[in-house]
Amino acid sequence: MYPAMILLLIGGFLIFSGWAAFQATGFGSKVTDADYYSKGLKYNTSQVEKRAAEVLGWNLETKLNGRDLEFRLTDRSGGQVNRVGGTLYLAIPGTAENIHLPVQEVASGYYRVKLADNLTGTISARLELERAGARLNRQLLLNL
Repeated sequence: MYPAMILLLIGGFLIFSGWAAFQATGFGSKVTDADYYSKGLKYNTSQVEKRAAEVLGWNLETKLNGRDLEFRLTDRSGGQVNRVGGTLYLAIPGTAENIHLPVQEVASGYYRVKLADNLTGTISARLELERAGARLNRQLLLNL
């Protein structure tokens, strides 16, 4: 009985190997996009590029109103950009560390940062705004 089982196992292996070789020599399935594999590998990169393109259409208006630094953020068509998180980094002359101030949304597309009363002089600042992976950076020079 064992010799018959061994012959059956060897025969099944040879038949399966022949079928696999036949499939490998054929053209396979027709793929509509020949670059589908490389596009799949670059999925995250393409998503980052899509978010970056979204930011390119953003328009930022900055206004200093007393001790309040106000921002108006609109998209390419002039609509308000909502639900944006952000931080204002202040480089105070003579200090080693930057001050990080959160940006608060006060109305649809309008954001504000309150500056402390003890900040005076010319201060270099960097504004970072982000929504869903799309990030906008701006350099500012404040004269307080």
